[in-house]
Amino acid sequence: MTELTSNAPVVDITESAQGYLAELLEKQNVDGIGARVFVEKPGTPMAECCMAYCAPDEVVPTDIQIACKGFTAFIEAESVPYLEDAVIDYAKDRMGGQLTFKAPHSRVPKLGPNPTKEQLINHVLHAEVNPSLASHGGNVVLVELVDDETTAVLQFGGGCQGCSAVNVTLKDGVEKTLLEQVPGLERVIDETDHSQRENAYYS
Repeated sequence: MTELTSNAPVVDITESAQGYLAELLEKQNVDGIGARVFVEKPGTPMAECCMAYCAPDEVVPTDIQIACKGFTAFIEAESVPYLEDAVIDYAKDRMGGQLTFKAPHSRVPKLGPNPTKEQLINHVLHAEVNPSLASHGGNVVLVELVDDETTAVLQFGGGCQGCSAVNVTLKDGVEKTLLEQVPGLERVIDETDHSQRENAYYS
C-alpha cells in the first residue's frame, strides 16, 4: 500500500505553526522526520489531541500526508473523522510562544457503517444519557468492556459522584437505554466509588 496524500488538508496547520514545527523537527537530526497527528481515545470525554515525531520508518501506509513547509505531517487515518475543523497554531508571547491544538469534534462519537460496540456505547452516552444527567451536574463515561464485551463498566462523575440515587439511575435509566440500543451487551456495572459524596446532587 502507498501513503495517501490529502489535497484538502484534514487539519489546518497555520503558517506560524509550520515554521515552529519545522524548527523543532530540524533539531532532531533525522532525515525525513515528520510530525504525526492523532487523537487518543477519540469520541469520548477523555479524548486528547496529540502530536509526535514520526521518523520515516514509523510512517503507516494508511496515513494521510499533508505537505508543510520543511516537513510532512502524517495524520492517523482512524483520527481523521475527529479532526474535522481542527487547527494547529503557534503564537509568540513573552514566554517565547505556545503551540495550540484545537479539535472541536474530537470528543464527539462518530458512527461509521460498521461501528464497534465501544463506539455505539459512547454514541448513546453522548447523545442520550449525558444530556439527561447534565441537569443534575453529572456525567457518565465508558471505562472498558469486559466478559467478551458483554459487560460495560461505566464511571459516573460530577453530581453523580456519591449520589444515593445512582443505582436507580444506572438500572432504570442508563442500563436500560444501553441494552436496548447496543446489540450483544448484556450487563452494565458501575466502577465509581460512591463513598465520595462531597459533590453529590442528592444526599
